[in-house]
Amino acid sequence: MNEAIKKVSAQYPCREQLIKKLYQFYGTDDPFPPAVYLYGHTSTGKSTILRAFLSLLRNTKYAVLNAIECYTNKILFESIINRLQSHTLCAKNCYASLASVDCMKDFVGQLQGFDTQFSYILVLENAERVRDMDHNVLPMLLRLPEVTGLNISVLLVSDLPFEKYYIRTGLSPVIKLFVSEYSKSDILTILKNDFQRVQNQLNANIKRKSDLSDDGIQSRLNILNSLTEDFYENYLNIFLSVFFKVCRDLKELQLVSLECYQSYCEPVLDGTIASNDVTKLWRHISKTMKLALSTIYMRMGNINQELARPLSNMPTSEQAPETIEQMQTMKRLAQSLELPFYAKYLLIASYLASHNAAKEDKRLFMKNHGKQRKRMQSVIAKAKVSEKMATQLGPKSFTVDRLLAIFYAILDDKVGLTCNLLAQISTLVHLKFMIFASGEGSIMEGSARLQCTVGMDFIVHIGKMVGFNVRQYLCDFF
Repeated sequence: MNEAIKKVSAQYPCREQLIKKLYQFYGTDDPFPPAVYLYGHTSTGKSTILRAFLSLLRNTKYAVLNAIECYTNKILFESIINRLQSHTLCAKNCYASLASVDCMKDFVGQLQGFDTQFSYILVLENAERVRDMDHNVLPMLLRLPEVTGLNISVLLVSDLPFEKYYIRTGLSPVIKLFVSEYSKSDILTILKNDFQRVQNQLNANIKRKSDLSDDGIQSRLNILNSLTEDFYENYLNIFLSVFFKVCRDLKELQLVSLECYQSYCEPVLDGTIASNDVTKLWRHISKTMKLALSTIYMRMGNINQELARPLSNMPTSEQAPETIEQMQTMKRLAQSLELPFYAKYLLIASYLASHNAAKEDKRLFMKNHGKQRKRMQSVIAKAKVSEKMATQLGPKSFTVDRLLAIFYAILDDKVGLTCNLLAQISTLVHLKFMIFASGEGSIMEGSARLQCTVGMDFIVHIGKMVGFNVRQYLCDFF
């Protein structure tokens, strides 16, 4: 068993402590704890590590369910019985459950008939949804060993802390396991482990190129095989220095890093830039990373394909071709995004809240804000270099109240604060155009702080679509 645990720890680095805790609870011959609450931010490996660990347990049957799918008591109870007894709904059994379970009494009775030679683990993901079920469901799930006589444990997985469940009274004690977010060094370690997989992906992409001769393909493959892990680690350090402040989602970083790595390797494979010339490689990749940073979470096609698409307008002599190309690409992406009218204004308001200081809101959005004295220090402060501009330093967090205040200030129409409007904020968060900086939970609780994830070029084109000049309301431009 210890060898299997070591294998899981090697497969999922930076989570050794979590795996050891799970082994202490479920890997020994001791009775299982009645309930364990596993919580932490999204994309921290909770479910993935849990499934890998449970598959190693002997004489243990487990069921993994999503509380979102089990939206009624009957569906929840029957799904648990079916999964723990390895009963699959199919045409042979007319898609019928193992037993018809309509209430808690029937559910407990079915569990009492299980084989006591086995141990059982019930994993319930998105466990916060259980709070919306009947009042006796959650307390009874936490006491299943007591009422069934089985060695059974309920493992609740959620993004929320257990304190959010205290609205329910009479809950049994629960062992709480917190899964922290990955640090920058953790993400670097995990991405480094993907080196061979990334190399295989690039190898397959090169072989599929139809515009290269056999000799050209072989030459690229030879150069690709000569690239070392140190070369890939140097790339990852550059990549994370740009993306880590904006995105902590491991899956998203894995996808975007793969796309950017293809562009990063292109001049090396062509033979135009040496693999050890980091400065030239950085200059080459900066445009691709800037576009990827502006469109992260959006899933609008391959970044390299967007950069390679032809432009509809030829660049003027006053503007650089790279600038025109980037503007055209962002325009295409903005036009392909279908959002409701008010959601576009909410997105603009979130960008303004992220890139303006809160103390400037009165001067920016109120008509009678009073006169502003021109002092020498304010004049010097306005003479900013690009690196010190708020739009270049990255997004700051803001509250929902401030977001709505800016939204109403920039919107000409008078619209009430309705459920539909608040739902559009949640939709923007779900689409990752905004992310929670802290206090993740309900939008209406007031403690949540958000950040806008889209870039300036993108939000400028969104503003043009609704006839709003975004630059006019940014402190960096006056």
